[in-house]
Amino acid sequence: MNLHLVILLGYAAVLVSIGLWIGRRVRASTDFFVAGRQLSPFLLFSTMLAANIGTGSTVGASGLAYRNGLSVWWWVGSAGLGSLVLAFWIGPKIRQLSERYDLRTVGDFLEHRYGPSVRLTVAVLFCIATVAILAGQFVGMARVLGAVSGVPFWTGCVVGGLVVSIYFAAGGLKTTAWVNVVQLAMIMGGFAIALPFALAAVGGWKEVVNSTQSIPGYWNFWSNQESGWFYLIMLGPAFIVSPGLLQKVYGARDDRTVRLGVSLQALALLIFAWVPVLLGMIARTAYPNLINAEQALPTLLRETLPPTLGGLGLAALFSAEVSSADAILFMLSTSLSNDLYLRVVNPNATDAQVLRVARATAVAGGGVGLLLALVFQSIISVLSFFYTVITVCLFIPVLAGLYLRRAEIPEAFGSIIGGLSALAVLQLSNNNQGIVGLTPAMIGLIAAFIGCTTVGAFRIFRKFPTRNA
Repeated sequence: MNLHLVILLGYAAVLVSIGLWIGRRVRASTDFFVAGRQLSPFLLFSTMLAANIGTGSTVGASGLAYRNGLSVWWWVGSAGLGSLVLAFWIGPKIRQLSERYDLRTVGDFLEHRYGPSVRLTVAVLFCIATVAILAGQFVGMARVLGAVSGVPFWTGCVVGGLVVSIYFAAGGLKTTAWVNVVQLAMIMGGFAIALPFALAAVGGWKEVVNSTQSIPGYWNFWSNQESGWFYLIMLGPAFIVSPGLLQKVYGARDDRTVRLGVSLQALALLIFAWVPVLLGMIARTAYPNLINAEQALPTLLRETLPPTLGGLGLAALFSAEVSSADAILFMLSTSLSNDLYLRVVNPNATDAQVLRVARATAVAGGGVGLLLALVFQSIISVLSFFYTVITVCLFIPVLAGLYLRRAEIPEAFGSIIGGLSALAVLQLSNNNQGIVGLTPAMIGLIAAFIGCTTVGAFRIFRKFPTRNA
């Protein structure tokens, strides 16, 4: 057993211990779902930033930067810009509604605004999508552990899956918020140490510039190949209406907490966006002939840095994977227990029963995600598709529900059906590829908007009743 693996396993044990200790204080479902609505600006900042720095923004972004260079800043930068919209426009308004009407999930908001049919439709879609995304996070954790120690893929999946499922099931958002503080400290500390040491190991910034300046488009900030400013349209909306992020906002104790905590994490994301870009470019300098670009960051941390520093960097990378996985498990378990069990299966369930089901679905969801990860092992295209599904299904209904009084059940379904139909056509006819420079997410959002406005105009002209069903 090497030093890197010892550090990671010891760190994983610490996360589980903290989660179990805090979980003992969770006595009601409101603690599990919204942390008792007592999250401070610091806790909201930590839990949202930890959730937003995951596989895609570390391993994925570094791999893209290895290939495409400077324009990959927009991958994580788009999350920061989207978070600013959430901080000042969407977040405070939806938090007020969540407190006033005791909303605990995005499904609660959709039922409050449109009706139970919209809630149930979106809940079913979310359950399918989040299991697939969770499996992708487990794959990422397994790849990190495999790169560190050479352990089999299944071992890495099991270790990662157990760590996340145990500490999250212990206490939901209340546990996650405090565990994320530790994870965030490890992420920021590990990368802050790894970046300058890795840069020095390859001969400094001048050597990075000299070794990459001849690569076409590598130093173009705005776009290069599949990377660039268009990530803002493709990814930005997901960080405005993601159920996992909105439900963390529900846990804020007041509007000031939302504005301060979310805007500070947006600023942190805008700064952090440079880290995976620089590490990917440094890896390109050190290892210009890697077959798999997604191995750029693990290889750089393992091979370039001294064992102890490399172990800290890999622990930071593992933290990023785990913190994103618990955010996805949060979406899955709360939707299953609140949107399906409480609203459909057992509407008369007691608070204790809901809490037990929430914990059980967290464990079960983690288990299903683990099985999918073991079966498929590489599901990057599936992840991209289901992230797009969530964005397309939610963006228009949430914004219309907050700001347009006329928007009701038909408009919500028009948006969902329009967006999903466009994605289905792209998936079947074009292998989920964009058209004439438009990404699938852009096309899906345009179709969702057209679906919503078309139904709205039709109802006005036909003088359909405006009363919710």
